[in-house]
Amino acid sequence: MNFKLLGQSGLRVSELSLGTMGFGTEWKWGCDKETSRQIFDLYANAGGNFIDTANRYTEGTSEKFVGDFIAKDRDHFVVATKYSLRDRSGDLNFAGNHRKN
Repeated sequence: MNFKLLGQSGLRVSELSLGTMGFGTEWKWGCDKETSRQIFDLYANAGGNFIDTANRYTEGTSEKFVGDFIAKDRDHFVVATKYSLRDRSGDLNFAGNHRKN
């Protein structure tokens, strides 16, 4: 696995990121936890350390799975998450790029 500096952050991330939009079955497609774990393990064992997720991927299941999978070695992984997606319809404080959200 090759690594690159992430901007000027000093973080070294794998050139290949693991996208986790399919971790969870709430959207009637995707992978259950066991299959998601197998995918994660293949990626991590290949040297990957850069994981992409979002608070709305499979209604939050993706982030929960990722949290479980990296718990024992959290400092090794760099997690990129999209936090500005809405968590509650009809309430502007539950969406957007601001401190409340």
